[in-house]
Amino acid sequence: MIYRRLISAVGDVYQPTDAPERRYGAAAVTTGARNAQAVEQWDSYIDAAGILRALGCGHWSGDLIEFGCGYGTFTISAAQRVSGTVHALDIDPLMVAATKWRVARLGLKNVVVEQRDFVATGCGREPRSASSALLFNILEIEDPVGLLKEAHRVLRSGGLVGVIHWNFDVRIANRPLLNIQLQPEQCRAWGEQAGLRWVRDAGLPLGSPRHWGMVLEKP
Repeated sequence: MIYRRLISAVGDVYQPTDAPERRYGAAAVTTGARNAQAVEQWDSYIDAAGILRALGCGHWSGDLIEFGCGYGTFTISAAQRVSGTVHALDIDPLMVAATKWRVARLGLKNVVVEQRDFVATGCGREPRSASSALLFNILEIEDPVGLLKEAHRVLRSGGLVGVIHWNFDVRIANRPLLNIQLQPEQCRAWGEQAGLRWVRDAGLPLGSPRHWGMVLEKP
């Protein structure tokens, strides 16, 4: 999986956990004092606020489902921009703990963080209960269309899905991340198979050269 390559690329700040083989959040971080170091290093690779603005998150109302919250990099920025509740989900217990810690430290009241294998069991929310969803760095999985269908299920009509993924030639800590094959055209095709409509490709900020992005919509 892609995040195992992230672990080896970034170095020993990032450590694997005993979570199941499939990983849908960011690379895992060790507990204790090193959490802050890992989070700071990871955040330095991503302009979270700029990416969310480019995707239009800043004008989104209602609840948001984040499929794979990782360190909470986007959770925090999203919670500061949406009018409803951010439901931040991850399969990795250390990622969930890291995100809960960041949310508590900032005193955010509109975030619910949950450990959940949403690929296997869904996001746990009622159909048509959310206005937006984030699928960031996560669609290189066995059944990407199934995950996009779950986003479609939980969204209201007109709900938006923000997608970003690593560029093919991405480098982390000056080391290449190999075999990243997902291209925007493939993602768009998967979204359409899941019943979503392509809205636009998102021009991401200059501070995020490692990613491409797009916006999909539930008709």
